[in-house]
Amino acid sequence: MKKIFFLLVGLTMTSLLWGQQKANFKLADRFTSSNFRVADGNSMSIYPMYINDGECFWYSFTTEEGKRYYYVNPEKGEKRLLFNPEKLFGFLNQETHGVCDAKNFTFQELKFDKKGTSFTFNFEKRKYRYNMITEDVTKLDTVINEGFGDSWKKYSPDSTYIVFAQRHNLYVMGNKDKGKDTTIVQLTTDGERYFSYTKDEDEIAADTFPTAPIAVWMKDSKKVYALRCDNRHVDELFLVDVMTDPRPTLKTYKYAMAGDQKLEKYELTVIDVETKEVKTIDINGWQDQYVDVLYTSKDGNKIYFERKTRAFDEQEVCVANLATGEVNVLIHEIDKPFMDYKMANIMFLNDGKDIIYRSERTGWGHYYLYDNEGNFKHAITSGEWVAGPCAEIDTVGRTLYFYALGKDKNIDPYYYIPCRVNIDKPESLTQLTFDNTNHQVHFSKSFKYFVDIYERVDMVPRIVLKNRNGREIMELERPDIRRALEMGWKAPERFKVKAADGMTDLYGVMWKPFDFDSTKVYPIISSVYPGPFYEYVPTQFRLIHDENTRLAQLGFIVIAVGHRGGTPMRGKFYHTYSHGRLRDYPLADDKYAIEQLADRYSFIDVTKVGIYGHSGGGFMSTAAICTYPDFYKAAVSSAGNHDNHIYNHWWGETHNGVKEEKKVIKDSVNGDRTESTFKFRVGTNMELAKNYKGGLLLVHGWMDDNVHPAHTLRVVDALIKAGKNFDLIMLPRSNHGFSGEENIFYERKMWFHFARLLLEDNTGDYYYEIEQYKKSDK
Repeated sequence: MKKIFFLLVGLTMTSLLWGQQKANFKLADRFTSSNFRVADGNSMSIYPMYINDGECFWYSFTTEEGKRYYYVNPEKGEKRLLFNPEKLFGFLNQETHGVCDAKNFTFQELKFDKKGTSFTFNFEKRKYRYNMITEDVTKLDTVINEGFGDSWKKYSPDSTYIVFAQRHNLYVMGNKDKGKDTTIVQLTTDGERYFSYTKDEDEIAADTFPTAPIAVWMKDSKKVYALRCDNRHVDELFLVDVMTDPRPTLKTYKYAMAGDQKLEKYELTVIDVETKEVKTIDINGWQDQYVDVLYTSKDGNKIYFERKTRAFDEQEVCVANLATGEVNVLIHEIDKPFMDYKMANIMFLNDGKDIIYRSERTGWGHYYLYDNEGNFKHAITSGEWVAGPCAEIDTVGRTLYFYALGKDKNIDPYYYIPCRVNIDKPESLTQLTFDNTNHQVHFSKSFKYFVDIYERVDMVPRIVLKNRNGREIMELERPDIRRALEMGWKAPERFKVKAADGMTDLYGVMWKPFDFDSTKVYPIISSVYPGPFYEYVPTQFRLIHDENTRLAQLGFIVIAVGHRGGTPMRGKFYHTYSHGRLRDYPLADDKYAIEQLADRYSFIDVTKVGIYGHSGGGFMSTAAICTYPDFYKAAVSSAGNHDNHIYNHWWGETHNGVKEEKKVIKDSVNGDRTESTFKFRVGTNMELAKNYKGGLLLVHGWMDDNVHPAHTLRVVDALIKAGKNFDLIMLPRSNHGFSGEENIFYERKMWFHFARLLLEDNTGDYYYEIEQYKKSDK
């Protein structure tokens, strides 16, 4: 009897061992970029290059047969090859005594003649002309390749002058090709490191070589302006590059943190290159303000700029008269708790006579029309939906082409819907497409036609030519995914759940293993990036969605879902939900989304939940496993900004809020003045360390000058003090983004981490090579 009992136990244990799910490392590896080349090679879109501002255009498109160039005439409904490959490549082969790569040929400096019947291009230091009517190829001149060495030159609009920077100051010289004196003249003398007229951050290069200037030419070709950022008094941060030879070196850089009292200052300088007169425009409105130049007038007499408060909740659009130095406020906007900067847009028509200004003043992002005196005229768009990015403006027809979000209730609110509206007739608003897909459009200069690229994560893009009313004329291309399908690739799925409030719809994407079996049960992993300015939840078609596609192949259900507070695409109430709760706002929504999916699908094991993310996603994944330690069993947190007190001041103060305290400074000589100090407080992941119960892998690049490694090391310190067990990887060469061998190492360690904790497969722990799974039989 005992023998039978032990036999049954042995059979049961054997059955459990054989039935245990193993991580499918080889299937995941099959879809890495080195093995899945079709993902990088074939085109998924086109960019039409309109010829001489007309209706006709050309484009390139790559399939398994190679790259092809096409010419399209919308008026005739005609599409054909741009050139005769046999004649063009035959001529080039004969001329160069070599062999052109006809399947991967790329034009250099392709330019059409005025008639649009022939074009010139460069190839191997020669210029050639191809006649599209006769198909003849002609060799022209030798190409003088000025190369990278001339990238520091910034030509005036009429090409008569060249401005450049050196030793942090501005210089000008005439263009000899225009008959101008080439003598170099120094324009400024007050430039220095951290208050420079150059774009080059390299101190040696800025002192030694001519560099590209920050100066911008005005349209009259007589003046330039420079908006400089004064960082001289901003405190420094430090990194130690441990990989420099022969000894580690110190990297020092300026970095203003949330709550700092010493921030960058902006100064606007205008220089007349002919008279050499230098003027500083008084652009001050608020202490610690942000400034950006928007537009300059054609006569070179006006500069339009915007300034925002430090709290990013108040804005002024201003105009500076360069003759008098006077600055006038045209538009003043207060928008609390913070302004939408992701889709912010201010456009100038008729040389500033009309100003189109985008605002969330009604709770929804819309466009408004003002005159050149700043007088409000009317709303161009309105309603409980979001008028998103501008696609084009027809200045002659006074028509705004833009993408609407959420306007059509039959369409996913994240999908771009092309629309048009006459800026003087808001009632003329016209929706151009009505299908439940995401659109990207490219209009001809006359706006009679447009190329429409529409797609979903589960729908291969259709690339079609349409007329101005949205009627399809012809299909131009359809991406070639045959090889991907042969390899077993399958599209992810879009889903919708409720937020933790039980009312707000959240949208997400689910990736399944390509060998998915609906009778099995899979752990689930949430791939997160909480925003608050953008949700990294794809809406467009891709064969590979970064780590998510490969991670699913190990044997997981992987999801990415939006959270309240994540994006302005859903309106002001949705995206400002994050304000003041920068650490915690997305956590309950993520957990509830997973619970709903587990209730909906029997193949999801809600007892085995993982979470991972990078940067803000690294911040969120650590907060999640510490806030809900019994729900999330594993987390991978890379480059997380765990302590926003030491992250950049603009991001933290804008999204979590900053408290301004004003104080009157008595001054009997110059008059009393008011100065402000700013207080910042936000929850950190170190404060949650005491709740942590296990399963966390922390990863950070040692040379990260965006999110300093101190963020992760402070969490490490808190976990150690709390007596917790966790894993840590520091990548010695990586900045904020991982690449190359270190990125491969990071991703494989993430595979092994989730496999061990969610699949109970610890095979990776015994590998002595990071890709040893390639050598295994299974």
